[in-house]
Amino acid sequence: MFKKNKKQTENIKEKKVRTVKVGTHKKTVIALWVVLIASVSFGVYKNFTAIDQHTTHEKEVIELRLQDTNGIENFVKNFAKSYYTWNNSKEAIEARTQAISGYLTKELQDLNVDTIRTDIPTSSTVTDVIVWSIEQSGMDTFSATYEVDQQIKEGEQTSNVKATYIVKVHVDADGDMVIIQNPTLAPAIEKSDYEPKTPEADASVDADTVNDATAFLETFFKLYPTATETELAYYVEGNALEPINGDYLYSELGNPVFTKDGGNVKVKVSVKFIDNQTKAAQVSQYELTLYKDSNWKILSNNK
Repeated sequence: MFKKNKKQTENIKEKKVRTVKVGTHKKTVIALWVVLIASVSFGVYKNFTAIDQHTTHEKEVIELRLQDTNGIENFVKNFAKSYYTWNNSKEAIEARTQAISGYLTKELQDLNVDTIRTDIPTSSTVTDVIVWSIEQSGMDTFSATYEVDQQIKEGEQTSNVKATYIVKVHVDADGDMVIIQNPTLAPAIEKSDYEPKTPEADASVDADTVNDATAFLETFFKLYPTATETELAYYVEGNALEPINGDYLYSELGNPVFTKDGGNVKVKVSVKFIDNQTKAAQVSQYELTLYKDSNWKILSNNK
């Protein structure tokens, strides 16, 4: 019994385990990697192309809107000249009605039928139209704020009148325009109360530097009106100040204020010139950065 079992055990040990070899299919794997890389690269390219096309489209839309705005401004100005010009004769009223019909919807034409009548004792001449702002208020609608200056005559008396209005303008895809809201009273554009902060001199700029820099500025601005680009190169770095080639005569500096800026000196200064053509004084303001090596030089002008 013992021997038989031993023999059976040996037979079991001699049996070989079957194995299955799986090939790596190297060429197929490489091909798949190539396809994957190509797909990813194409996706990235499409993404950047789409972004570039989108940016280009936005730029075109912005430029188109700017052109539309210029057209709207001219449209509103021409309308205002016709709308606010009148006299009380029947022929003039008919001519005005015909003129403004080229700008207004049929509804607004009907609304304005009796705004100027033969029994009105005044006549009006438009002396100026200023378009203050144009803002998009809808997909194809723009609100224009404008000011009209009129000279009103009643009998022998003449007066100047100024008022501000808003109209809405519809713009078709092909650029055609029509006013869809009648001139509506709006607040006048007033002068702002803003006053810039007055600069203060920096105590770190010593008196000798101030005197030296002031002398340099006086010399420079005497030459500046007629200086060529070559001549300016001695005083100015790059294009900090470009030639003006004007018929001006230097008069004086006005209260230069110097401040320290690292190794440089900043100066805010007014320069008075005499215009030889008009004989009027012209005061220009500059904010310059100066640097001195062997001589003073203007590094920049904060325009």
